[in-house]
Amino acid sequence: MCGIIGYIGKQKALSIGLEGLKRLEYRGYDSAGAAFFDSKNKNIRAVKAVGRISNLEEKLEPIKNVGTCAIFHTRWSTHGEPNKKNAHPHWDCAKNIFLVHNGIIENYETLKRALIKKGHRFVSDTDTEVLAHLIEESRIMNHESRMKLEEVVKQSLKQVRGTYGIAVISKDEPNKIVAARNSSPLLIGVGSGEYFVASDSSAILGHTKKIVYLEDGDIATITPDGFQIANLGQKDIIRKPKELEWNIEESKKGGYSHFMLKEIFEEPFVLENTLRGRLILKDGLAKLGGLESAEKKLRNIDKIVISACGTAYYAGLVGEYMLEEYAGIPAEVELASEFRYRKPIIDKKTCFVTISQSGETADSLAALREAKRKGALTLGIVNVVGSAISREIDAGVYSHAGPEIGVASTKAFISQLGVLALLTLFLGRQRNMSLVMGQRIARELNELPKKIKEILKQAPAIKKLAKKYKKYNNFLYLGRKYNFPVALEGALKLKEISYIHAEGYGAGEMKHGPIALIDKNFPSIFIAPRDSVYEKMVSNIEEIKARKGPIIVLTTKGNKKIRTLADDIIYIPKTLEMLTPVLSVVPLQLFAYYAGVLRGFDVDKPRNLAKSVTVE
Repeated sequence: MCGIIGYIGKQKALSIGLEGLKRLEYRGYDSAGAAFFDSKNKNIRAVKAVGRISNLEEKLEPIKNVGTCAIFHTRWSTHGEPNKKNAHPHWDCAKNIFLVHNGIIENYETLKRALIKKGHRFVSDTDTEVLAHLIEESRIMNHESRMKLEEVVKQSLKQVRGTYGIAVISKDEPNKIVAARNSSPLLIGVGSGEYFVASDSSAILGHTKKIVYLEDGDIATITPDGFQIANLGQKDIIRKPKELEWNIEESKKGGYSHFMLKEIFEEPFVLENTLRGRLILKDGLAKLGGLESAEKKLRNIDKIVISACGTAYYAGLVGEYMLEEYAGIPAEVELASEFRYRKPIIDKKTCFVTISQSGETADSLAALREAKRKGALTLGIVNVVGSAISREIDAGVYSHAGPEIGVASTKAFISQLGVLALLTLFLGRQRNMSLVMGQRIARELNELPKKIKEILKQAPAIKKLAKKYKKYNNFLYLGRKYNFPVALEGALKLKEISYIHAEGYGAGEMKHGPIALIDKNFPSIFIAPRDSVYEKMVSNIEEIKARKGPIIVLTTKGNKKIRTLADDIIYIPKTLEMLTPVLSVVPLQLFAYYAGVLRGFDVDKPRNLAKSVTVE
């Protein structure tokens, strides 16, 4: 949540920073701000604006050529409502220290009370402002020793409990940015005679592909001449830049109206990337290089626990069915936000799988660390190379979805399902899965990108369907077995994008409560491919029809009998039952997208949401 970018070099810092900030707007868009050195007046100036980054851009337009060192922030509110005083950057009493911050300072109230007693004056409702005054107080206390900015920042952060990714500048030390990280993503971009600080690599694409990922406890000092990294214990650290795989074109809309639509239409190519080089069709095997180091341990596990949040959690629920039915391993799926607060039974024979698009999700990272403490073998399914989760797991598989800019996850979900199917094949063939079944799964996986393209051709028809149903205020999404999680995900997408209230339910549970809501103004969407539970789904459709509820059915191509029960039908190609979620979710994503657009909303930036949730 929230986005940070900083620049130091010889170019126009405000222009570069604004360009990068726009690419981070998906991380938060309640307010935005910048602080920059004005060399003419030998001072730091701060400019803030409420709302979208375009509002900040208007304010900076008259002065965009000023300065070659600046820090920027776009905010998703945690402490304090979205207004100008709570927007970042924040500063100290003397207007000497300016900083931007992602994360949450858990002990800010205690620190704030102590600082107020010492005479500090606060102007915002945020936890972040405490950091600026804390650094100021450290500088006052060490005035005689004339400590450098990085040293007082280091001293101050030792008093802090919580998460942070920060970038700090000081009027006393122009041409220097100090950055620090603890459980909130932050990186350094290495250019030619220029350096960047950012919370996400997408902010600096186009300027450099050389990235140094900061780790928890790191403090970096960045000047036009280079950077140095140390930790809170004063130890210097040498870390070499890594080369980014993504390019700037991948983070642009490419002629589509919205990133979300572009990313839905990228799904066939994303799945091809996820599967590329990982399927051995002849032998019915999955080759996962990232798991080779853990292969022997994986043979001896007796349980899998999958942990994730949001859409990734629903992918995990699909994986649970796959792993139990085809790999023969007991599996359970945990909400990462709840995992640490139970007493989960985890041991050395447990494989703990974390799923996260960003690889930085705070709750997922915390759950992973708890599993490691309990001795579990930890695996990760992540999209971002070099992310915190990818660094902390024992082994893992990258999903290779590319940058996902739309806040509501679409193509990342498809790639996660692809990886879970590969993992099932990998573990199943280690155990009792036959060669014939392995070959069948591998062949069907290989055919899925082509089948997704077939579904995408129905986009105009799905748009018409969304137009027909856009005025309804409630929806029920129903599925069984593999498509129960798809019902949950379909409902989530509609909620996120169109602000229509939607419930996802196991179809068998519908009669135990939700059916009370059904009438002619409450449509139901049934995910009912021709699979092992199809007849059960037909019975559930009959129950809704008897109560005059409008019915949309998503079913397998060629199923004409369903026409007598459904008001509207969406067809998907036939595939293996375990792989139907990869296909059935695509029309639901399109339906949500078109419903949101037709209702007049910005589907790329749904209200109150942010892309990467880096706070608990």
